[in-house]
Amino acid sequence: MDNELHLSRIQTAWSMVRRAHGDHTAVQSAQQVLLDRYGGAVRRYALAALRNEDAADEVFQEFALRFVRGDFGQADPERGRFRAFVKTVVYRLIIDHQRRAKKRGRDAPMHSNIAEPPVEDDKSLEDDALFRTSWRDELLARCWQKLAEDEQQSGKPHHTVLRFRVDHPDLHSPELAAGLSDTLGKPINAGAVRVLLHRAREAFAELLLDEVTQSLDDQSLDEAEQELIDLDLLEYCRPALERRREKS
Repeated sequence: MDNELHLSRIQTAWSMVRRAHGDHTAVQSAQQVLLDRYGGAVRRYALAALRNEDAADEVFQEFALRFVRGDFGQADPERGRFRAFVKTVVYRLIIDHQRRAKKRGRDAPMHSNIAEPPVEDDKSLEDDALFRTSWRDELLARCWQKLAEDEQQSGKPHHTVLRFRVDHPDLHSPELAAGLSDTLGKPINAGAVRVLLHRAREAFAELLLDEVTQSLDDQSLDEAEQELIDLDLLEYCRPALERRREKS
């Protein structure tokens, strides 16, 4: 498939934001897609900051309410990547939650990494790292979910094989074959396992590259590569990135 055509079919995060705050019937659908796509990262970040599931859920609910209400319609993609925008919004909601908790007399200490000082220092860098980790974990979780859904639809056991490999990193091919034979309920030899693993890794890398691209307003492969580097995900996607460059 032509690379430009492939990328043109991907809805970027910023384009979805514009749709989600427009004046047409697609608004509700766009809002739900964005919340499904990024809600997990919001929850992970809030939980890492507040260390309380109820508090993290309150922050997420406030984020969702403000989003649906249209508070983010004027967000400017020229100011940075979408994940930076989300991080800033959620950070402010966490601070608001802490202030309300103090007034209610049930204040709890916030994670020491959470800080947004006026100048960049060690704490702000740690805070950025905390959100990048939340964002990265959510991207990976979404890819695992999509790989599982694809397995259900296609019957190709890519999710099962790759998950088994990740859960058993020290097993050699014959041992993997024996374990997967039991898991899949049919005999599979070591050679077939190696082929399946290769294809599963390729499928996962393509999903991850798409997920990262969807979060960028500039869909160029150079921008995608830089985001993968920033999120420490490039090694997952390097072959997929090279394949797309060859097609461009």
